[in-house]
Amino acid sequence: MDHVRAAPRRRRFSLVTRWSALVGTLLAVGILIALGLDHLMPGRPLAVLAICLLCVVPIAVITIRSQIQPILSLFRALEGTVTSYRDGDFSFSLHWEHNDELADLVRAHNTLGEVLREQRLGLVQRELLLDTMVQNTPVAMLLVADAPSAHAPAGRAIVYANLAARQLLSGGRKLEGHALGEVLAQATPALVEALERGGDGLFTAGAGEEEEVYHLARRHFSLNGRRHELLLLRQLTAELRRQEVQTWKKVIRVISHELNNSLAPLASLAHSGAELVRRGQVERLPQILQTIGERTRHLESFILGYARFAKLPAPRLEPVAWADFVARLVAQVPFALADGLPEEPARIDAAQMEQALLNLLKNAHESGSRPEDVALLVRRVQDAVRIEVLDRGSGMNDAVLTNALVPFYSTKRSGTGLGLALAREIAEAHGGRITLANREGGGLAVTLILPA
Repeated sequence: MDHVRAAPRRRRFSLVTRWSALVGTLLAVGILIALGLDHLMPGRPLAVLAICLLCVVPIAVITIRSQIQPILSLFRALEGTVTSYRDGDFSFSLHWEHNDELADLVRAHNTLGEVLREQRLGLVQRELLLDTMVQNTPVAMLLVADAPSAHAPAGRAIVYANLAARQLLSGGRKLEGHALGEVLAQATPALVEALERGGDGLFTAGAGEEEEVYHLARRHFSLNGRRHELLLLRQLTAELRRQEVQTWKKVIRVISHELNNSLAPLASLAHSGAELVRRGQVERLPQILQTIGERTRHLESFILGYARFAKLPAPRLEPVAWADFVARLVAQVPFALADGLPEEPARIDAAQMEQALLNLLKNAHESGSRPEDVALLVRRVQDAVRIEVLDRGSGMNDAVLTNALVPFYSTKRSGTGLGLALAREIAEAHGGRITLANREGGGLAVTLILPA
C-alpha cells in the first residue's frame, strides 16, 4: 500500500530569511550612506566612517529591537505557560502571527496543552468515579501510614478512610489525620485483637442477637516513597448465616441418607432374626448378627469421622524435621519419595499434617494406581513449601475436580466425603491452600502449599 507524503506547509518568511533580509538591508543602507558621504566629502575617510556609523547604528538598534521584542514576549509567555503546566493548569494557549519556525513551536506547545487538558480531564473523571465507588462500597477501607507523622506523632496516622470506615469506627466523623491507636481505643476489642494478631482472618464483634462477623484483610505497599498499610473490613454476617443454613441442610441430608442406608438394613435384619428365633431356626443367627455388627461399625466410623472434622483444633506450629516426619508416614502407608527433602525444618502441627497426608496417600492407593506409582514430593519454592501427593490412577473429570474439596462430597459408595475436605481444612488452618490437577499420562496430583 503506497503512502502519500503530505506536502510541507509553505512559510511566507522563515526566521533565517527575515533576519538575512534585515541584515542585508542595513548593510545596503550603510554602503549607500558611505558612498554618498564619500562623494560629498572626498579625501576624508575617517569623517565618512564616523558619520556613517552615527547614522547606521541607531537605525540598526531600533530595527533589531523592534524585531526581537515580540520574540522575547513570546518566550516570556512560553515560560508562563510552562509554569502553569507545572502547577497543573492547562487552560492557556499562545498565538504567533508570523508563519515561521516560532509558529511551529507555538502550535506544538498548544497541541501539548490540549493533550494535557484532555488527559487531566480523563484523570479527574476516573478519580471521581473511583472515589465514588470507594466511598459507596460496603467494605470499610482504611489507609494507614506505617510510621508516625507530624499530624499523629503518637502513632500511625490514618491517611484515608471511606464512608463505611467512618460509620463503623467513628459514627460518621472524619478519620483522616487521626492516629490509628486513638481510633481503635474506641473500637470493639475483637477488632483490636484481630489487628494485633496480624494477617487476614475473621473475627466476631458483639454478642447475642447483635453478634456480627467481619473479615479483616491487610495489604502493605509503598506510596510516595513511604510504606502504607491498607486495612479492609467486610461484614460477612448475612453471607455466613446463609451459607451456614445451606451447610446444615447439606449435612442433615447426607447424615439422613447414611443413617437410612444403615438403619433400614439393621431393622430388616433384626426382624428376620426375631422371626427365625420364633420359628426355632437359629442356624442363620450368627450370620445375621455379624452383618448387624459390620453395619453398626460402619455407622460408628461414619459418625466419628464427622465428629473429628467438626472438632479440628487450631494448629500448634512447631519445628519438625522433614526426615522424621516422612519416616512416620512411610511406616503407615507405603509410597516413594520423589526427590530429596528440604534442609530447613517444617513449621507445622505434625499430628494434623500427618492426618491430612495419610488421607491423601490412602486416596492415592484407592485411585486404581499401582502402589509403586504413589509418590510424595516435598520442595521449597521461594517463600512456600509444596507437598505433592502423586499417583497414576484414573484421575478426575471436571465435575469431580470442581466438587472434590467440598465437605461430604464423595464418588465412593462407602466414602464420607471428608478426606479431602479435612486436608483442605488443615492446610488453610496452617495459612496455606490445597489444589488438585490431573497429571499428563494419567493420574492425579494433590498439592499442599504451605508458608515456609
